[in-house]
Amino acid sequence: MIDLLGYAAFFLSTALIFGLIALGLNLQWGLTGLFNVGIAGFVAIGAYTSALLTTPAVADRIGGFGLPIAVGWLGAMVLAGAAAALTGFATLRLKADYLAITTFGVAVVAQLVALNAVGLTGGPFGVAFIPRPFGALADHPVLFNFSNFAVVLAVTAVTYLALQHLTKSPWGRVLRALREDERAAVSLGKSARSYRIQAFAAGGAVMGLAGAVQAHLIGFIAPDDYVPTLTFQVWAMLMVGGSGSNRGALAGAVVVWAVWVGAGALTAALVPTEFQARAAALQIVAIGVMLCVILLARPQGFFGPTRRKAKPGGGDA
Repeated sequence: MIDLLGYAAFFLSTALIFGLIALGLNLQWGLTGLFNVGIAGFVAIGAYTSALLTTPAVADRIGGFGLPIAVGWLGAMVLAGAAAALTGFATLRLKADYLAITTFGVAVVAQLVALNAVGLTGGPFGVAFIPRPFGALADHPVLFNFSNFAVVLAVTAVTYLALQHLTKSPWGRVLRALREDERAAVSLGKSARSYRIQAFAAGGAVMGLAGAVQAHLIGFIAPDDYVPTLTFQVWAMLMVGGSGSNRGALAGAVVVWAVWVGAGALTAALVPTEFQARAAALQIVAIGVMLCVILLARPQGFFGPTRRKAKPGGGDA
C-alpha cells in the first residue's frame, strides 16, 4: 500500500509536468493559433540549461559552480523563452505549415546539439546526478515522492494562475482577436507580429520550465528523452483536454498520461519479452485511438470552448 502511494505521487508529478508543457502549448496554439511542433526542443533547452547550471560536476567541468535549483529553473525559462522569441522573430511571418516545419527543425537541432556536444552535455550518456529537491529524503521513497509532488504541484498551480490571469487580461484578449480575425485586430492598431512573438516566447518559457522541473525530478537527462514522441504526447493532451482551456490542458495531461502508462503496463504483461521493444509502439496506437474517439464524440475536447450557433433571426442560440 505504501509503495502504491509513492508511485501515485510520482505518477501525478509526471502528469503535472506534462500539464505544464501543455499549458505552454495552449498559450501558443489554443490562444494565439501558432502551430508549434518543436515542443521537444524547447523542453530540452530548459532541461539542459537547468542541469548545466546546477549540477556541481558539470559546472566544474565548464568553469562554473553549482547554483541553487531555483536559479536553474529561472535560467531554463529565460533561455527557452529567448530561443522561442528568436524562432518567432524569424518565422512568424510564415504560414502555418511552414511554421510547423521550422519549429520541428528547432527541435531536431536542439537534440543534435545535446547528442554531439559531448564536452558540455555528456552526449548520448546525458547528464547524471542532477540535484533533486529534498534529496536528503531519497532513502525514504514515499516521503521523497510526496515532497517532490508538492513542489511540482506548487509550480503548476502558480503557472496556471498566472496564465489564467494573462488569458483574461487585455493582452490575452488581443491574442484571441488575432487568432479569430487578424485584420480586425490590426485595424485597431495592434501589432500582430509583436503579440505573436510575445506569446510564442512565453509559451516556450513555460515549456523550458517544465523541462527543468522534470530534469530535477528524475535526476538524469539524455537526448533520447526529447524525441518527436514527446511532441505527439503533448498535442494529444491538449486536444483531449480542450484547446483554448488551461484547465483542459491539465486534465488532458492526466488522462493521456494515464492511458500511456496503462498501455505500457498492459503491453509488458501480455507481450512476450522478445517482442516488447516493437510492441512499445502500441502505446502510441492507444493514444491515437483515444484521440480519434474524443475528436469524434467531442471535437472541442473535455473543457474546450464551444462555439454558439447564431439563430436564423439574429442573436445566439
